[in-house]
Order: sequence, then structure tokens, then C-alpha cells
Amino acid sequence: MHIIAISNRKGGTGKTTVSVNLAAEMAYSGLRVLLIDLDSQGHCAVGLGLKLQKGEPCSHQLFVEPAISLSATIHSTLVDNLWLSPADPLFDHGSGQRDDQRLKRAIQDEALHERFDLILIDTPPSLDALLFNGLQAATRVLIPYVPHPLSFEGVRQLVRVLFKVMTRENRELKILGFLPNMVAEHVRQHRQVNSEVGRQFGAQRVLPGIRNDIRLAEAFAAGKPIRAYAPGCRGALDFLELAKEIREGLNGTATRPVI
Repeated sequence: MHIIAISNRKGGTGKTTVSVNLAAEMAYSGLRVLLIDLDSQGHCAVGLGLKLQKGEPCSHQLFVEPAISLSATIHSTLVDNLWLSPADPLFDHGSGQRDDQRLKRAIQDEALHERFDLILIDTPPSLDALLFNGLQAATRVLIPYVPHPLSFEGVRQLVRVLFKVMTRENRELKILGFLPNMVAEHVRQHRQVNSEVGRQFGAQRVLPGIRNDIRLAEAFAAGKPIRAYAPGCRGALDFLELAKEIREGLNGTATRPVI
């Protein structure tokens, strides 16, 4: 089973849009998918139309309540084959013990590899125990970025963190790819930033981008993945292509290298 962390040190890069729609596409392909939301904004539940009742278990309780199981936080969604462990919007990032292995142990101890074919983790942009838990638990990391200098700086900051994790703490972790998001090819700056990402990290490691599409925001507001909301729009087609590339990468049949 593969575990993919979706990460960038810069907020506003569309991490959660990518997490929700990639998870949905993988589920539509027949895989049993678990999406774990570690970002306390809690937007994965919004994008999947999941409304939690007060007091229902959330992913962040794993880090403050030792007795709770990750399985207890898992909720079914309206998408077949897709389950969500939602975030707690009231979670205090300074609370709980610093234990970078907590999520990894929970996945292993609860044998979630037998229940799911793929786990996706939407990580927070903050450099704290939650981000490190996601990276320690993952086997792959997908890095979405907006083709903007600030987002590119977030990529560079994350890669520095990844180098430490990959060489010292989680040698199983590899970079799956860099994903341009909200792309407009007619914008010169977008082309320049994408070119720079390719120059620094390898052009073959830059995945097909997700084009700018207002339908993606509309789908989120409607609480639906883009395929369920507007299956023929360019955002839906881009996520369909992305899911295909990811599956090929995980199966070892892709032409793009995995770091």
C-alpha cells in the first residue's frame, strides 16, 4: 500500500483541492482510498460535503488523546470507495506531545493497509509535528505549487525539509512529483516558474498541471469532487490525467522518475 503526503510549505497552493479531487479520482478507478486531513482548516470535509456533528472524532484527536484509534476518526463519504479522517478546525497546533511517529504507528498498528489500497494525507503548511507526522508516515510526497515566486519558495523550503527526512528518518519516502496548480500557460510568470522548477528538480519530475478553472471552486462550494460536479470541464479532465499519471508512477510503469 502506498501512502502519499500532499505538501507545500506555502499556504494557498491548492493542496486541499488536489487532495480531495485526486482522492476521488483514485476511488472512482476502483481503489479503496482513505484521505487523512491534518490541516486544521478542515477543508477536506467541506470539499466532500461531509458535515460533522459536534464531538465526532477527528484526525487531530490522535495527537492529544492517546487512547483514541485512527479507525475511530474515519467517516464514509458520498463517493464510493472513499473515506475521510477529517480535521478538527479548533485544533491548537501547540497542543499535544511531539511525537513524529504517531500517525505512522496508528496506520501500522491498526492494519489499515488491509482496509485500504491507498492513503492520502493533506498536510498543513506549518513546520510542526503534524507536517512531520505526515512525512514520516508517507512513502511518497506530491508537491503542488502555484507558478508564483512565493509558492516556488515554499517548494524549496519543503525540499530542504524532505532532504532531512528522506536521508535520516524515513528512507522509504520518495518525491512522486511537482504539480503545477491553477496554471495559465498564457501568463509569462507561470511559464517562467514552471521552467525554474524543472531546471532545479528535473523537468521530467514536473507533472501535468491543473489548469485554472472556476468550476473547481464551484465544486468545492457544492461539497462535491469536480468529476461529480462538472465532469466535462478542464479541471475534471486535468485531474483524470493526473490520477492516471500517479497510478502509473506507483505501479512503476511511468516514464517519469521518482526521486
